Parts: sequence; C-alpha cells; structure tokens
Amino acid sequence: MRCVIARFPFELVKSEVLEAMKGVKPEPVTGECVIIGRRTYPVKQVGEVITRQDRRDFSAAEVTRALTRLGFTCRSAPVPAPVAAPDPVDTASALLGTPAGS
Repeated sequence: MRCVIARFPFELVKSEVLEAMKGVKPEPVTGECVIIGRRTYPVKQVGEVITRQDRRDFSAAEVTRALTRLGFTCRSAPVPAPVAAPDPVDTASALLGTPAGS
C-alpha cells in the first residue's frame, strides 16, 4: 500500500511490517500504540523502524493512519486511572501514630 509519511512516499506491506518488527523489544507505551503480533508498540517506535526516519520527522497520526489501513489495531493513549485523594483525617492519624497509652 502506498502512503506518505513525513512527506516521503512509502510502499508498505503488512508482512514486511511484521518482519521488520520481529525481534524489536517494545518500549513503554505513553501515547498512541499499535498491536503487532502479540506485542503492543508505541506508534512512533514502529514508524521509526519501518521508515528509518527520526521520530521527530513524522506525526503519530501519519503512522497510525498507515498502519490502520494495513489492518493493524491502533489504540489511542491509555487514560490513567484517577487517584483518589487521601482523607485529611486519615493522613493526620497516620503521621501522628497511635497514642502511647493504648
């Protein structure tokens, strides 16, 4: 499939992307990601491997669009779970400890 990433044309084939990513250790996912085989890779890491360009030269959207058209599953950035604020009374009790006479 012909696509343009960072103003350069590429002929991408799903099997070639799979082969290129074979043996590449996934980096921690902090943004958009793509599932290749059984592994989840950051989109920018995959784009760097398949285009041989620096990650700063292309956007995640360009690579996501191309990989989706090839049939890969792309996901947006994971939403972090909200952290409940501790109760001020519980925090104070923990800091003060238990009374000595108890």
